[in-house]
Amino acid sequence: MSSNPAIARMLNESELIEGCRKGDRAVQKALYDRYCRKMMVVCLRYSKSTAEAEDVLQEAFVKVFQGLKDFRQEARLETWITRIMVNTALNAQRRKLYLYPMVDVEEINLPVDELVLTDLNFNQLLTFIQELPQGCQLVFNLFAIEGYSHKEIAESLGISEGTSKSQYARAKSLLQSRLLKESSYYNKYGEAKI
Repeated sequence: MSSNPAIARMLNESELIEGCRKGDRAVQKALYDRYCRKMMVVCLRYSKSTAEAEDVLQEAFVKVFQGLKDFRQEARLETWITRIMVNTALNAQRRKLYLYPMVDVEEINLPVDELVLTDLNFNQLLTFIQELPQGCQLVFNLFAIEGYSHKEIAESLGISEGTSKSQYARAKSLLQSRLLKESSYYNKYGEAKI
């Protein structure tokens, strides 16, 4: 390995892992630089603010560097890092969950037709997700984006499967009404400013 930053950026996954295990700072920086932007997006989805997401990102990367010695390379490095980011974000949210208890929502009437998001940019959607109540935000991210089942979400968050389903339905309903509101504004006044 080389401590040369330019060379470190060109390393493949196995070389990155080996260099990090040896404590090569240039290689560690290369790994961070390669994945930090994608992982920041993951952290932002589970956070209420950029500062909170940055804290999660930092904590998770510490875990990544500490855990690389045990990484068995059974999955892609990016997949493993993403899993650490999600788990770290969940742990951060779990510490706050007692402030925002999740309850079953008995009945939610959802519109049958799906919304088209063609005029919505990523930052607007991210803002809408961050504005969801804490429990809805967590369940929405885990179910709709990460692909967890309601059973897995329930076990992970220590809630019932029904609560997971109702929190997802509530999140979906809140997002749909926010999107409808935005599309109405957009249709009436032009480009939305958020």
